[in-house]
Amino acid sequence: MRRYGSAVLLLLMGGAVLRISLFSELYLRYVQPALRPYLVVSGALLILLGLAAAVRGMRQREHEEEGEEEGEEAEGEETEGEEHAHDHSHAHSHGGPRIAWLLTLPALALLLFPPPALGSYSASREEAQRAAQGVGTFPALPAGKVLDISVAQYSSRAIYDTGHSLKGRTLRMTGFVTHGSGGTWYLTRLLVTCCAADATISKVEIRGDEVDGAPQTDSWVTVTGTWVPKGKLGTDGAWPPILKATVVKQVKEPADPYDKR
Repeated sequence: MRRYGSAVLLLLMGGAVLRISLFSELYLRYVQPALRPYLVVSGALLILLGLAAAVRGMRQREHEEEGEEEGEEAEGEETEGEEHAHDHSHAHSHGGPRIAWLLTLPALALLLFPPPALGSYSASREEAQRAAQGVGTFPALPAGKVLDISVAQYSSRAIYDTGHSLKGRTLRMTGFVTHGSGGTWYLTRLLVTCCAADATISKVEIRGDEVDGAPQTDSWVTVTGTWVPKGKLGTDGAWPPILKATVVKQVKEPADPYDKR
């Protein structure tokens, strides 16, 4: 069975990659949408390599069985030393150590139980990314009674926009819930440039008389409300920005859980 170890591992890994990228949108928990074709191709190549390794193992087994049959027909006896050397060589021909089978565990975990997207734990460990951007004017926002905006866009405009483009606008955004001290809670979203490893945080403090208690941590909500100015633009006093909420509605986690600039 050990001769098929590499084949099994390749097939498991290929199946896991194809499961999250070709047959579902789970890959969006880990990487940007643009990387999907590369994942699909990688998964397919792993499957092909696994099948090739399995075929090679079958042929090797057939060859060994033919050699054993020929050996039984041949005359002569092996000495004890020769027999020991033959057994030792035969053991090494069937693959590496059995502990290598432990490599199948992460492949099975990815195939059967894909890890969730980054959530409140990651957000709590990520400092606000503010230094890279300075204050200034932003492009005009689209017209409309209620404007859908990302948490990252709201945070940037609330903290850096000298034109106060959020003033007087009714805004709607979606994110997951994180909690602070004293009953404070935030609408939070993680922004990914390439993959989950480089995620950065955007969050908005939610206030308002219409908000009846804080939602559960890591639950997803859509919040509608208006901008509340806070602190001096571009300083720590402006972070995190505030939204006075009029409507808080619980929603399902989106297929792509990461934010857009």
